Amino acid sequence: MNTQLINELATLASEARNADTLDIDLLPSEQILEKINAADREVPAAVHREIPKIARAVDAIADAFKSGARLVYMGAGTSGRLGILDAVECPPTYGVSEEMVVALIAGGDEAVYRAQEGAEDSFTLGGEDLRNIQLTEKDVVVGIAASGRTPYVIGGLRYARSLGCTTVALSCNKSAAIAAEADIAILPEVGPEVLTGSTRMKAGTAQKLVLNMLTTASMIRIGKSFYNLMVDVKATNEKLVSRTRRIVMEATGVELAEADRVLEDCEHNAKLAIMMILSGLNRHDAERALKKSDGFLRRALREINAADQEQKIDHVRNTEEPVA
Repeated sequence: MNTQLINELATLASEARNADTLDIDLLPSEQILEKINAADREVPAAVHREIPKIARAVDAIADAFKSGARLVYMGAGTSGRLGILDAVECPPTYGVSEEMVVALIAGGDEAVYRAQEGAEDSFTLGGEDLRNIQLTEKDVVVGIAASGRTPYVIGGLRYARSLGCTTVALSCNKSAAIAAEADIAILPEVGPEVLTGSTRMKAGTAQKLVLNMLTTASMIRIGKSFYNLMVDVKATNEKLVSRTRRIVMEATGVELAEADRVLEDCEHNAKLAIMMILSGLNRHDAERALKKSDGFLRRALREINAADQEQKIDHVRNTEEPVA
């Protein structure tokens, strides 16, 4: 019997018994759900307390993206699956390659659907998985572990740090062991679960909220939005085609027929269509303007407007009659 592990778990807030749910096995369905919902309401506040650290991670991730590097998630069990869930949404939502946000789970692909509990106990497997994706020092690695003590994640973070990567630990315990292995530790402590140790619940919700923030804010920081519109969304199915059309209409005020005409001209690239409509530029010049602004649509439009205004001022100056 591993008494050391038992003693470790006893010190973790996520493994403690919840005094508010000691009678949960005696309650009817509606009261059970009230207990779960009351516990869930504690999660956003715990995440809010970690925003300064989340912001540091976002800055590092945005810098990595700008240099052509990657964000790499790694975790075991629920934590690993949450990383996968966040990573796979990035290509269709932001029009990025599948290699830009990568997610690793202890036990590999099979662990996504069926628990591979033993895989998380290996300190070497995390480093091996990172070596297999050719991790470089420019990448950012985020280790996810509700308990904060998962050997797979600890080993991965140690390997990443040995290369000089920026490393981030995401756990729901202030005493998380992975915090000592990372440059940035995000630790939203949500307290005991409704069912003791069931960290797919409050802890999992907190982790999902943080992961949402990491990718969403980082993508915004590299120009993937216009106001609050997802202008780099990929129109890969009927729903996304309709969303793309709606985005162009909302951003420009044009009717559906005009939105469709311009989208057809630029292969359903919403950002490019908006640039063409709002600037009056043809496709080639609109693409050049967006490239010059590093893909920031609002910046590109401001630069076009500033250039137009400067030309108008120069024209006025050149046509004014000299003062006698």
